[in-house]
Amino acid sequence: MANKQLIKRCQKICGKKNVLYRSIDLLLYEYDASMERGRPDVIVVPENAEQIQEIVRLASGLGVPVIARGSATNLCGGTVAFSGGIIIECSRMNNILEINIEDQVAVVEPGIYNLDLQNELAKHGYAFAPDPASQKVSTLAGNAAMNAGGPHCLKYGVTVNHVLGLEMVLPNGDLLNIGGRVPATPGYDLTGIMNGSEGTFGIMTKLYLKIIPIPESLKTMLVSFTDIEQAAAAVSAIIAHGIIPSTLEYMDNLCIRTVVKSLNVDYPVDAAAVLIIEVDGPAFSLDAQVRDIEAICIENGATEIRGAKDENERDTLWAGRRGALGAMTRLKPSIVVFDGTVPRNKLPEALKKIDEISKKYDLQYGTLLHAGDGNIHPIIVYDERDKEETERVNTGCREIMKLCVDLGGTITGEHGIGLEKIPAMNYLFSSEDMIAMKKLKTVFDPENICNPGKIFP
Repeated sequence: MANKQLIKRCQKICGKKNVLYRSIDLLLYEYDASMERGRPDVIVVPENAEQIQEIVRLASGLGVPVIARGSATNLCGGTVAFSGGIIIECSRMNNILEINIEDQVAVVEPGIYNLDLQNELAKHGYAFAPDPASQKVSTLAGNAAMNAGGPHCLKYGVTVNHVLGLEMVLPNGDLLNIGGRVPATPGYDLTGIMNGSEGTFGIMTKLYLKIIPIPESLKTMLVSFTDIEQAAAAVSAIIAHGIIPSTLEYMDNLCIRTVVKSLNVDYPVDAAAVLIIEVDGPAFSLDAQVRDIEAICIENGATEIRGAKDENERDTLWAGRRGALGAMTRLKPSIVVFDGTVPRNKLPEALKKIDEISKKYDLQYGTLLHAGDGNIHPIIVYDERDKEETERVNTGCREIMKLCVDLGGTITGEHGIGLEKIPAMNYLFSSEDMIAMKKLKTVFDPENICNPGKIFP
């Protein structure tokens, strides 16, 4: 149980109902969607930025770590209380403060779900481009902290490309405002630095987001292949042709069969892989793009191409892709999702070698790709109660990360580093590189209380 004096001081700031400290509460907050575990000392659920400021000042004075948390859907241990401390759970700060169509800006609190904002924007004919598969439950501050992507990041970019400004609480409790309502402001790009910083510089309390009009028209197709390398080659060929689809997603056979059983979607269970391809824009321009994409896919061995005839068919196609991660939990009770990225022309080689690594360590896995930008998601299913199997999973993941780096890629495309990928940072950076980045951390957080122990060895 947490220090009684710490609990009382947190209760004085946030109220008794907003402070959790029982053993069962601490147990529920000791994990996120990763393999990592770490028990906090106390959880506070603030209702406004002022309460966060007071909690952070308290923590700073005591030298206690603070970890910002939304829905904890991140897949790298980024919200695990590795060193104990106070979890600041922002789920009650979930309001849309403003939607300004004239300026194409939305202002939101940190705890609002991505999909809730999308649904509200759709009433105005607008959207927020980043759309991670977890959008039903992932929060927008979490999306920014991990620099999340999603299927539409190929054409529209990841979260950092759509955050105009931030209000955030610094580790000393001060409130910092950076960026704003316009696309560019003078000085250093502090907004860009905060995106992807994984909560190690401070705690976001308000976000200014760029919103975009929903495209006039879109066309969605499901393309089947009997060979995974041909499917991967088709991805590179489409981009090389000068076509940038809004989405270009890949699913392998195990994922296909699992989502069919779980969600009853009409995917071809005999396909080695499928691509879900979507193009959007002015209606007059799409038919030609679709014809070119179909021709390229056929040249690369496609066996079937289905076009969604209406919104219902489109929703069904996407239901399978968005539900794939959850469906894979049917196979075994534990799951790890990797997100290394390789150059597109290296996708066939990467997929082949990932399969070799998985066979080497006897791992059961399926593969999803944000294929258009080379972001590979091997989904490894296992039972964490089996220590020997868990160790094989860890070893296999490390080899896959090293493979991605060796092919000219990186160890994460959108999930972040957190705790899980810290050892792999040495594959990418020299000690001098990491010292330079750590110096930036100390500028904002000299006492190392904001999400300590993350990102760097």
